[in-house]
Amino acid sequence: MAGIPHDHYEPKTAPEKWLHKRLPIVALVYDTLMIPTPKNLNWMWIWGIILTFCLVLQIATGIVLVMHYTPHVSLAFSSVEHIMRDVNGGYMLRYLHANGASLFFFAVYIHIFRGLYYGSYKAPREVTWIVGMLIYLAMMGTAFMGYVLPWGQMSFWGATVITGLFGAIPGIGPSIQTWLLGGPAVDNATLNRFFSLHYLLPFVIAALVAVHIWAFHSTGNNNPTGVEVRRGSKAEAEKDTVPFWPYFVIKDLFALAVILAIFFAVVGFMPNYLGHPDNYIEANPLSTPAHIVPEWYFLPFYAILRAFTSDVWLVMFVNWITFGIVDAKFFGVLAMFGAIVVMALVPWLDTSSVRSGRYRPMFRWWFALLVVDFVVLMWVGAQPAEGIYTWISLIAAAYWFVYFLVILPLLGVIEKPLPIPATIEDDFAAHYPADGSAKTVAAE
Repeated sequence: MAGIPHDHYEPKTAPEKWLHKRLPIVALVYDTLMIPTPKNLNWMWIWGIILTFCLVLQIATGIVLVMHYTPHVSLAFSSVEHIMRDVNGGYMLRYLHANGASLFFFAVYIHIFRGLYYGSYKAPREVTWIVGMLIYLAMMGTAFMGYVLPWGQMSFWGATVITGLFGAIPGIGPSIQTWLLGGPAVDNATLNRFFSLHYLLPFVIAALVAVHIWAFHSTGNNNPTGVEVRRGSKAEAEKDTVPFWPYFVIKDLFALAVILAIFFAVVGFMPNYLGHPDNYIEANPLSTPAHIVPEWYFLPFYAILRAFTSDVWLVMFVNWITFGIVDAKFFGVLAMFGAIVVMALVPWLDTSSVRSGRYRPMFRWWFALLVVDFVVLMWVGAQPAEGIYTWISLIAAAYWFVYFLVILPLLGVIEKPLPIPATIEDDFAAHYPADGSAKTVAAE
């Protein structure tokens, strides 16, 4: 790790020296496993291994499923049924793949909110954060295209609604939509495009994950205090860190075992709980479902998309000053993508000099409200866009933007943070004193 003194791999035997000189793969693995890691990491740091498992699971099951899938509108639905009924273990592979996507997003949302709370986006980790956001966008694209492949009712109409959003872009929108669809409407060309990209993007995600790991291995891990590892000497660094192996590897593997026990219980006993029954009906362009909803992990941003209707004063004002170019539909598209953009820009929107939310009393309240807001957006995104639900989605969407664009910049100016430990070693000693008596920190 750059900047933190530690022991590096030194080949000893003749074969090791021969290989190391030509391909230092053993050194790469050794330095990765023995990387100095802040010794005060808590259980919120276990989601990295969950995400790695999910990526491997999705690629492995996806490759096998592709062997039996037919990307044609006349055969796609029946080929999925063939996988479920006739392929040995096919139903389990499909359930693992479908529920694996849900576990993937569940883990990534906790991973993101952990980063937001502990300030993992702050210097010098801005690039790590941006790469993480790119991974998240690639995940969203991959999941959306994968949802289209079964060619059920929700698959077809979900593709129709989402690709229709690009048509709302003034001027070039219809051309982009036609290019995405491969024609004037969702049809066989669309299915082939989505199938090809759904197969390709996981490998793009894998490459971005490698860059993401490389990035935080270069800057070092953040930790619950936000205090950096001392880099003056190896002795000082060792007081703040422990090797990743065996300490955190064993901890991560234990957490993975617990999560997988729950995951396989879901796959085995309630595999369709997070799905939609309409997707077990073959796609019919002549029959629109009563209520089109995306997968649960898209619901918060789907709620933001629907929140800004033509009777919202902000939408009316923007429509007026742009001479009708930005209508309600286009404004909703901008808001949906803008909700992700403001999250990506948080390294520059957060003006506080303190990294960790543990020592920011005002921040903790606003952040807790943001978490509640995200859950509310997820809930309201699954409701019909009518009645009180429209107001709830509008208020929740407004708070999302206010938090990132107004509250975070202001907190850095007006908030008085709590005292911060001088070193990671001091924080570790406060939690795990030498006499064995455990201490607690009020604001974890």
